[in-house]
Amino acid sequence: MAGVLDSVNQRTQLVGQNRLELLLFRLNGRQRFGINVFKVREVLQCPPLTAIPKLNPLVRGVAHIRGQTISVIDLSMATGGRPIQDISKCFIIIAEYNRSVQGFLVGSVERIININWDSIMPPPKGAGRASYLTAVTEVDKELVEILDVEKILDEISPINTALSSDVTEGLDIADVRDKIIFIADDSSVARNQVIKALTPLGLEIEAAKNGYEALQRLKEIAAETGDVTDKVGLLVSDIEMPEMDGYTLTAEIKNSPELKNLHIVLHTSLSGVFNQAMVKKVGADDFIAKFHPDELANAVKKWLGLKIDD
Repeated sequence: MAGVLDSVNQRTQLVGQNRLELLLFRLNGRQRFGINVFKVREVLQCPPLTAIPKLNPLVRGVAHIRGQTISVIDLSMATGGRPIQDISKCFIIIAEYNRSVQGFLVGSVERIININWDSIMPPPKGAGRASYLTAVTEVDKELVEILDVEKILDEISPINTALSSDVTEGLDIADVRDKIIFIADDSSVARNQVIKALTPLGLEIEAAKNGYEALQRLKEIAAETGDVTDKVGLLVSDIEMPEMDGYTLTAEIKNSPELKNLHIVLHTSLSGVFNQAMVKKVGADDFIAKFHPDELANAVKKWLGLKIDD
């Protein structure tokens, strides 16, 4: 599988065009799943795993890869399925989320596809595995399910969303008390993490499930006020979202007279050197890697112009 992934640099041209590449894989059955190639470091045959006492049951063990010890999560078990069998014949996808590296145990890996974000739809409502999906799409007339990896990781190792006391101590919000912090993120877990982290700032928060929904809502607000910044102080947006990604959302906002003055912080679990270049290309004001609540809150304070009350 060494040839499955090309250089990240060869793929950066897709970013900002509302396109992505999905690595397709299967778990135990015929159902196909997808993961964004930009999250993936490498794919390899599953090496021998070392069992560690008191690990979360969803973690099948740790692998020692290129001098790094990596936890290997059984994605089938993590989404409510049965354990993947005979792991010696299976693969692990080494991926980076939220500033850490994980291994995901999968049954088989197929190929990479290039697809438009507007071909990727929010998941159907329902119980069961649907709660672990952020999106679905169709490939070869078959449904491909895109997993909410942030939800899975949060269940295994919950993220602390609490702010340090010095982040909010003496904060003066008088000048922006009537402003909204707007959030766009397709992961329900990620939205809740951001809301919990920013609530102590004392401002109203509104959230959308993807870039398209966020853009329509921001246009509605602008139609009411003439300029969206009369009501919205800041947009905190994920990058990977169905229908419209965060880069495209940012570009649409900056190209719209009634929206262009809105400050935008891109907040994402995506890693890679291309991010800072893309922030400048599409006109975003800042980029914060998920998830450190103090860093996010300080970025929000900066772009809202919040001051400490003397």
